[in-house]
Amino acid sequence: MPKAQNTVDSLTPLTDQVAVVTGAARGIGEAIALRLARMGAAVLLTARDQPRLAGVKAEIEQQGGKAFIMPCDLTDAKAVAALGERVKKEHGRCDILVNNAGIGVLRKPLIELPVDEWDKMMHTNLRGPYLMIRSLAPLMIAANSGHIINISSLAGKNALPGGAAYSASKWGLNGLTYSVAEELRQYNVRASVIAPGSVNTHFGDANTTKNRNRMIQPDDVAKAVAMLVTQADTSFVSEILLRPTVKP
Repeated sequence: MPKAQNTVDSLTPLTDQVAVVTGAARGIGEAIALRLARMGAAVLLTARDQPRLAGVKAEIEQQGGKAFIMPCDLTDAKAVAALGERVKKEHGRCDILVNNAGIGVLRKPLIELPVDEWDKMMHTNLRGPYLMIRSLAPLMIAANSGHIINISSLAGKNALPGGAAYSASKWGLNGLTYSVAEELRQYNVRASVIAPGSVNTHFGDANTTKNRNRMIQPDDVAKAVAMLVTQADTSFVSEILLRPTVKP
């Protein structure tokens, strides 16, 4: 007779794991943090908006989960390095890293885009994940285990007129993910990218004419993250393209 599966473990498969989620104050990041916490992980919430992070932490704790606030400016290399040291000192491990924080200036031709807005998108959307991986992947290498998930966009697979800089940052993030996956797989560390289409969040134009009920919802992305981090050890999905069932 096969051994009965532990019900608690099956309901909380991430028990004893530590997950770091960037951009966790709202939208997709908030949904991912809530779901990982429900799965048993201790979730480290990272963003600059401390009041909103406190709200997410309170919601997680009301549901019986564990959450810790670690504010950080992801464009500041020293701040990200300090975050990594704090995670090591206070938690001793990082099993899951979700690089979700991102910004975008859309509906503006590239030749009209100010240089500072280009730099801000590249620093947040591409340099930020690089710094986070550089800071936290050593903990995964030491443990011979871990999963890095970068939240990209279908704009990183397709042309986006009016959003060339945003698109370029996401194409870059995809290339970073696939390359670092090859670098880290020798240490049993996996790296995956999730590329959703338009998600029903504050991101982009709040006055969009799209039917928001038909758009991808933040928890749809969170469910994809949950699937990735509970895969069998023998394989991993390197890319998920997430589209709405019915076009908004």
